[in-house]
Amino acid sequence: MDRRSTRPGLSLALACDIRIAAEQAFVSTAHARIGLSGDYGIAWLLTRTVGAARARELMLLSDRVDAQRCETIGLFNRIVPADRLAEEAFTIALKLADGPAEAYSAMKDNLDELQQLGFAASLDKEAERMVRSAQIEEHREAVRAFVEKRPPVFL
Repeated sequence: MDRRSTRPGLSLALACDIRIAAEQAFVSTAHARIGLSGDYGIAWLLTRTVGAARARELMLLSDRVDAQRCETIGLFNRIVPADRLAEEAFTIALKLADGPAEAYSAMKDNLDELQQLGFAASLDKEAERMVRSAQIEEHREAVRAFVEKRPPVFL
């Protein structure tokens, strides 16, 4: 058995909020080729990322999927030249690290819950979080920064 086939690379990547890959990158579920059903949450993560039909295609066929197609179907958010991959990833990581952590948390809750909640319940939860986030220091700092025409500084 090819040891690389049992590594959780794609599953770990799918658990991330943003996925950046080099132009020559590729993915493959590989499970069908080695007679396994899947592991590390691949079925759940893949279905949430690309939809049921694509997840079935990727799992059952276990084809090698190049970076361009991965970006097209939503497996990668963006692809960059290999020599810029670390720089691009670091730039995004810094932007997120400097961002409004509490607002990010609420955004992620909104995005995660929408799959379980109906539209009306999702609107209610989103409104609750919006009201709560409007009352925190992150929001006040962002408004001050906007008025003062400077970037916000979140703690």
